[in-house]
Amino acid sequence: MFTAIEQIDVILRAIALSTVAVCWVVVVVRYVGLRAFSKMTAFDFVVTVAIGSLLAGASQATSWAGFVQAAIAIASLLLVQMIVARLRVSSDSFSNTIQNAPVLLMEDGEIIDAALDHTRVTRDDLIAKLREANVLALSDVRAVVLETTGDISVLHGSELDDVLVADVKRIAR
Repeated sequence: MFTAIEQIDVILRAIALSTVAVCWVVVVVRYVGLRAFSKMTAFDFVVTVAIGSLLAGASQATSWAGFVQAAIAIASLLLVQMIVARLRVSSDSFSNTIQNAPVLLMEDGEIIDAALDHTRVTRDDLIAKLREANVLALSDVRAVVLETTGDISVLHGSELDDVLVADVKRIAR
């Protein structure tokens, strides 16, 4: 087992490394911008999960080399994410390559079963999202979109501006 001094060392190291690692993430995110932890694309989600894992690794590092490696990896991931975001803005072809298109799951009160099959969204999941959006009648729903993030947006009301669904992929019924 650990001696009392070893136990205190482990506790103090965990506190110190966790504090430094979190401060490092805050500093890097301040440089990169708040988009660092957005869920705009699958790539953004993967980076966020990876940073969480690296932060945990940095907090548990048993050597400074391990801590520094995790800190550099965090900064590198955020830098790559920033570069990818800028490329997405400047190049439509790059943007189309790196992210999925949003998909229309329901239009004008009708569920599009082919789109559900294509996206592997179940009818039950769709109905649950409609309830979450306080939909009282399917006929009130103008569109339901599976976003690039995996979120489902429910658009309901009397009218729908075309701009809201202009880039949405439509699966043949």
